[in-house]
Amino acid sequence: MVEKKAFRKLIVWERAHALTLAIYKASERFPKHELFGLTSQIRRASVSVESNIAEGYALGTAPNYLCHLNIAIGSLAEVECQTGIAHDLHYLEDNDYVHFTELARETGYLLSRLKAGIERTPAKNLRYIRNFRNFSL
Repeated sequence: MVEKKAFRKLIVWERAHALTLAIYKASERFPKHELFGLTSQIRRASVSVESNIAEGYALGTAPNYLCHLNIAIGSLAEVECQTGIAHDLHYLEDNDYVHFTELARETGYLLSRLKAGIERTPAKNLRYIRNFRNFSL
């Protein structure tokens, strides 16, 4: 069996990945005229959340990780905004919208806790951020 990449062990990445997969599945039902509009935008924003978590982790230093976590937080806000638009346009069913909102809130909470934990840790202990692999909330 292939061992998971280290960032895949992060609970926050797992939640962001679940959100991305759910967004992709639901957006398949969006109207074709939205393919290069809302469909593309919501997919790219959701991929950006998990990608920035992974990239920041892989870079290995606290300042880089914090920068990428901030980008992930911004991308998550985009996803929340765009799911609201899709719901208001009746592209998303109520149960999908509620599911996305719950996943986004959970992901946002985990991102903020991870970021706060990194910011509270003394600089001498943050040379390599991989210490936060098993960060418990």
